[in-house]
Amino acid sequence: MDKFTKLKSTAIPLSIENVDTDQIIPARFLKATSREGFGENLFRDWRYNKDGSANNDFILNNTTYQGSILVAGDNFGCGSSREHAAWAIHDYGFKVVVSSFFADIFKGNALNNGVLPVQVSPEYLQELFSEIEKDPNTQIEVDLEAEKITLLSNGSSTNFEINSYKKTCLINGYDDIDFLISNKEAIEKFESTKA
Repeated sequence: MDKFTKLKSTAIPLSIENVDTDQIIPARFLKATSREGFGENLFRDWRYNKDGSANNDFILNNTTYQGSILVAGDNFGCGSSREHAAWAIHDYGFKVVVSSFFADIFKGNALNNGVLPVQVSPEYLQELFSEIEKDPNTQIEVDLEAEKITLLSNGSSTNFEINSYKKTCLINGYDDIDFLISNKEAIEKFESTKA
């Protein structure tokens, strides 16, 4: 995984609540076991019409909004536990998803796949939506080490919480195996005292 410490980016606002994993990546696209290629089908049934043409009313098809931060409505990632939802978000290019609530399984899958889920209050989420709507070039800074998100347009910021283990993994670009390998000497030392 890529290391993540701080990100400054514009954002794409998806002000829809209760977005489930089948909307993130429809089940018919879950045939592959590799993580690559899922981004092209992210929000497939919303991004494209039945004839395959782009749905110009959907936010990801609106070139006004760009960036590697997805600002989403409440209860993002609910529904089935498919890890492919996190794969699709990452493969599309999002590094951060901001919401006022995440389904637990989605949150874990996102963290395991290099996507930082930033949970904020409903009030701060609405402030983000409002600022992005006023100016699509609004920059947002996400500082993982400080556990802080800031609207650079007005300086408004709030803190978010993240599991310390997952924070360590993201900062160092570790998956679970990498983390164990990074602690190999300490593990071997501990094991040698048990003999």
